[in-house]
Amino acid sequence: MRIDVARNITFKAANKQTPKKTTNTDENPITVRGERSKLVAGTFIAGLGFGFKELLDLFDGDLICDTFVENGCNVAQKNFKNASNAKRALAAFGASMGLMGLFVAGIALLYTLFNAPKINYEGKVNAFQKSKDMDVYVKGNNIEKNLYTQLNEQAKVASDEEKNKLREQYVLLQMAKNKVPEFAQFNRDFK
Repeated sequence: MRIDVARNITFKAANKQTPKKTTNTDENPITVRGERSKLVAGTFIAGLGFGFKELLDLFDGDLICDTFVENGCNVAQKNFKNASNAKRALAAFGASMGLMGLFVAGIALLYTLFNAPKINYEGKVNAFQKSKDMDVYVKGNNIEKNLYTQLNEQAKVASDEEKNKLREQYVLLQMAKNKVPEFAQFNRDFK
């Protein structure tokens, strides 16, 4: 029996905690990925509308309607052989609606893929523009926070005359409050 020397052994403390990530609220929340996802969702919804419009346009000739109903009936008869006629009719209706939904979703997917380069470009442009506006807002909030902290520290050791001056400065600071960018809609009720 041969025993080799153990090399490169490290012992870690069992009670050692990993440092937690601190959440910094002063970071810009606007990302290119988020802007693109908004545009993709909007384009897909527009594509659903376009697909539904095309489906209605195809129903004018009644050829496509018969095809969907016929295929829905075939699916129902194949999968519900021993079911009653009412269940089979309901399954045929559901299968026909499913086929129509697949048609509309397919058109929406094609519409979204067709607009993918536009989505890519507009996502970058929107993210750049919104991130610049948000950077100004975040930096303004940091400055505002620092000014409030300075006023608070001065008020702790100030005399009555200095406190009156600080109140005036506080009112001026409140009037010049940092405005939220137009695209960010904060619907908070403060009571």
